[in-house]
Amino acid sequence: MTRLLQELKTRARLRLNAHRRAALAAGNPGAADDPRLRDCLHAVSREAGFAHWEHARHVLGGQAGAGDDQGTFWYAPGCAGLLTPWFARHDEARQAMQQGSPGVVLPYRRQFVLAGPDFLAELGLDADSSLWADAGFDLVRSAGSSTWEALAWQRLRAIGASLPGQAAPRPAPSTTAVPARRGSPR
Repeated sequence: MTRLLQELKTRARLRLNAHRRAALAAGNPGAADDPRLRDCLHAVSREAGFAHWEHARHVLGGQAGAGDDQGTFWYAPGCAGLLTPWFARHDEARQAMQQGSPGVVLPYRRQFVLAGPDFLAELGLDADSSLWADAGFDLVRSAGSSTWEALAWQRLRAIGASLPGQAAPRPAPSTTAVPARRGSPR
């Protein structure tokens, strides 16, 4: 199991334990509406941008392909106001990138976005990281690789746990225009 899935499991256990402690403190242990671990797994998976736990397992396990629903893991509400090219097909996004449109190809459900540094900053990711070049500036094509997992780990940590005080700080927006690709000018 990847550390990404282990992190979601840990968050689910923390949520379940917090609920149990709150129920004990309220003098209501073992209430009929107590969540089960599976309920907490679904809840933390939804918070990370997936429909449910099995969806998270499929995507974060590196098994999702370009035609699969990738959820909204690589998206944040702050990205809505950014002017960013969107594509219905992965090959269209790659073609735009190869023709000089700056950015990184990210999945969004069954669509694709060519994300620039402001978009990446909203996700809590460093646009200047060398990991982007290692991933070929395409998180769809590199899914399941160790580089993809490192970037997904950063994203998951930026999402933070649902418990207070657990969210990771976001990096400052990049001062460069876009992540640089090998062999192409900025």
